Amino acid sequence: MAGRDWRLVGAPNARDLGGLPAADGRRVRAGRLLRTAALGRLTDDDLPVLGGLAPACVVDLRDASEQAVAPPDRLVGDPRVVHLPVYDPAHPVFTYISAVLLGHDLSAYRELAAEGMPAAMGAIYRWFVTGESARAGFGAAVRLAAEPMNLPLLFHCSAGKDRTGWLSVVLLTALGVDEDAIRADYLRHNELTESLREVLLAAMTRRQPELDPATARPLLEVRPDYLDAAYDEVRRVHGSFGAYLRDGLGVGDEVVAALRANLLE
Repeated sequence: MAGRDWRLVGAPNARDLGGLPAADGRRVRAGRLLRTAALGRLTDDDLPVLGGLAPACVVDLRDASEQAVAPPDRLVGDPRVVHLPVYDPAHPVFTYISAVLLGHDLSAYRELAAEGMPAAMGAIYRWFVTGESARAGFGAAVRLAAEPMNLPLLFHCSAGKDRTGWLSVVLLTALGVDEDAIRADYLRHNELTESLREVLLAAMTRRQPELDPATARPLLEVRPDYLDAAYDEVRRVHGSFGAYLRDGLGVGDEVVAALRANLLE
């Protein structure tokens, strides 16, 4: 598909949202919306590729605590970097997931562990819709994407799958992309990261031998049920995605019109 023929070795799930069919028979412009994982593990060979993409603005959805334990993003040129943390350190599911990822003691999370990681991920996706920092961060990111000065816009979190995935859903929905196409892009993460996922899973279980791989695997994947949890929360709280954009994210008709004017062809 147009705009999707580049790869970053250090961010294997990176992709351009260009080419997707959108409102009024138009398509998302190639090279305008770029979604990736965090850029700290880009290789030297990745840097010319990133330079060719020439992002004018980089939106980082990570919390400062995540940035502190990760390699600094490797950037090319002088893009505007905007930090919009979508994170709640007091949310028990966030702390549980962090403990699993970092190999910390999980004894304090027996109840969450009993419910299972897919249930925890569903709770996070519902929080994406209602959480205060989630609504603030996603809404601000959409408004940035509506301004030509910020294009091309590159956005990422840590793994580039959940927060980045939901922001992609929000942007593409506002652009009038069909839900089936949005789901297909969301689920591409699994295909693009298959080998990396197995390496990560092996490393996690080596570091924490008591960790059941069946517990960790759902954390490293995206699943239709996760996306369904967010969609269900949108309908429960707002009734429609349009109302969620307007009332939940502060993205009104003028912003949607600007998005479509600048990002569709």
